[in-house]
Formats: sequence, C-alpha cells, structure tokens
Amino acid sequence: MTIYNIALIGFGGVNRALAELIATKNPLWERDLGFRLNIVAVSDLYLGSVISPNGLDAKTLVEANFAQGGFGQLSGGSAEADNETIIKTAPADIIVEATFTNPKDGEPAVSHCRWALQSGKHVVTTNKGPVAIAAQELKALAKANGARFEYEGSVMSGTPVIRMAEKTLAGAEVKGFEGILNGTSNFVLGRMEAGLDFATAVKEAQILGYAEADPTADVEGFDVRLKVVILANELLGASLRPEEVTCTGISRLSPSDIQTAAAANSRWKLIGSAVRNADGTVTGSVSAKQLRLDHPLAGVNGATNAVSLNTELLGSVTITGPGAGRVETAYALLSDIVAIHNAHAATATKEAA
Repeated sequence: MTIYNIALIGFGGVNRALAELIATKNPLWERDLGFRLNIVAVSDLYLGSVISPNGLDAKTLVEANFAQGGFGQLSGGSAEADNETIIKTAPADIIVEATFTNPKDGEPAVSHCRWALQSGKHVVTTNKGPVAIAAQELKALAKANGARFEYEGSVMSGTPVIRMAEKTLAGAEVKGFEGILNGTSNFVLGRMEAGLDFATAVKEAQILGYAEADPTADVEGFDVRLKVVILANELLGASLRPEEVTCTGISRLSPSDIQTAAAANSRWKLIGSAVRNADGTVTGSVSAKQLRLDHPLAGVNGATNAVSLNTELLGSVTITGPGAGRVETAYALLSDIVAIHNAHAATATKEAA
C-alpha cells in the first residue's frame, strides 16, 4: 500500500471537498485503489499556510471554523499564505493546485505548477489557465524532472472527457468536437426559454450559486474559449492560443430570439468547437448556435456539460456529465492521482521484469 503526501494550494470549495473525501474515503481508497492520501501542507490566501511533515488531520481542517489567518494558530502554521515556500519545501509528493487564475496569463497557477514540477513534484490541477496557456512548457518540465502534470478537471469537472477520448477512444481518430462547456451559460439559456429575460436569468443563476458576482467570463464565452484550446490541443494535436479562438457569448440574445428558435423546433446553446481542416490546421470557435431539437447537444440542460466528438471510425460520440460542483471537481483531482499511481505501478512492474 502506498501513501502519497499532498500539499493543497488553495483551500476553497474544491480542495476543501478533496479534504472531506480524504477524511472519509481513505480506507476505501486503500482497499480498492492501493493508496491513501496524507495532507502535509495547505496554503490559502484567506487562511494562511501550514506545514506538518507527519500530516494534518483532514477532518479537523474541514470542520474547524478558521477565521482569517486561522492557520497561524496551528503548529507549523502562519497567518500569511506563502504558496512558493509551501510548494518548494513541503515534503509533498503531489501538489494539488486549485486557486483563482487570471485567464489572460494563467497566473498565479502557472507559477505554482512551474515551481512544483521544477522541484520534481507531481501536479494535479483543476485550473484552465495553466493548461490553456502553458501546457507545452509544463509538460516539458514534468518530463525533465520525472514528474507528471495532470489536469482532467480543467474542462468538464469530474466528467473524464480528456482521459476517455485519449484512452477509451484511442485509434478512433478524433477529427473535431463541439460541446456545451459552461454550465452557467447553459442554465441562463434554459431560464430564458422558460420566459425570463437575460438579466433576470443571470440574477437567478447568481442566487443559486451557478454564476459569479461578475458573470462575464461565463456568459461572454471566455471560460469556454480556454476549454476549447485545451481540448483542441489535447485531442487534435493543435497548438492553439486563446486569442486564436473566435469568441462571442450569449448576452446579445433577446427573448424574441429564444421564441423564434422554439417556433422552429430548435434552441440556442453556447457551443465551443474545433475542427481539423484538410490542410492539417485546427480552427476553434465559441459562439451561440441554434440547434435543432434532434441534435445530440440540444437536450443538455441546466448546469450539465457535454461534448460530441466527431471520429473517423465511430462517427459522433457524445460524453455527458457534470461540468461543475465541489465534489465532482474534487473527484477529477482524485482521478488524476489514480493516473499517477497507475503510472508508478506500471513503471515498477516494468523495472521488476
């Protein structure tokens, strides 16, 4: 049985959910997966930072109602967050990166990933920014330092679209994809179909926790654009940058647009897509599209995400699942750790042979 020491960078909803799973699921993981997780460090802008080489009690971390700077009360703790020190010096095998990221340059997450990989530590992250903007650099760093860079949760939360396409559909020859990759915009469009105007639908999404106080990244397509870049680069072998993907959102759609589509047996969806062209180049786009009701993405409602992969051998294959949620995204981190563990096991078996 293997124990992986992990350091949590950010202790918001996702990493807190992972800690909750560790507190309750470690015995199950030990039995079924062959490893357990031990939290040796946490750093958070609000709570501060703490290192404990012997491990921190996950249940205490989750249940303690820490005030601002509260980690300073713990042995080995500080009221100030020090992500760089934690990443570079904590006795962690795996850095779990789940912080806020600037979508323009991927920071601070790009630096977090870079520091970890340079230190020979594996990285699992749910952040879109580092993957969309710096994946090639970070993959090269991982390879050079004998580490792994995993990011399944960067596109569809816990729904394993990247791993499924690369592993399960290996050899099917993915030629392109189109998907509903943002639950907030999809929820808003659904509420507009029910008769709400755009502003009211967005307000409802904010009340329910689907939309941020500033919903621009969701409703204008910027969030989807990063995910299109990730999928295009991963599945189609592209080298797209975010600024190369055309992008328009849903804010210009009016109630009359929605009604006109319904009368024509169709509905509006915010679609992120990419296709490999005849000359080998890849083109990506994000835009609101009117889909017929028999389209495989037309029936995807609420905060659910879906991607239809266009393959040479199987035709269209659609993957549907949750695109958000604390536990769902924490599961993506677990799936990345499982991938690291399986890679280690495969290497050990090969060396033993």
